[in-house]
Amino acid sequence: MKNTFSREQRTTIIYGILCFVILIVILQIWLLVASMNAYLGGDDSVVWPSLLVSIVCFALNGGLLRYLYALDARD
Repeated sequence: MKNTFSREQRTTIIYGILCFVILIVILQIWLLVASMNAYLGGDDSVVWPSLLVSIVCFALNGGLLRYLYALDARD
């Protein structure tokens, strides 16, 4: 038994995912600016943690994209 969503339900899911993606991208931009500011100010301890958090954000966006492809393939 296939679990298919109606057009309105898919639209709501896509808008929700888009909101999460926008928030994650804004977080990554803020992280880049804050880590560059700290690095240029002489604080080297921030570089590796910010890289790890940025990789996690990238993986989250990739997972959301994969979910969208799976949602589209159901129909």
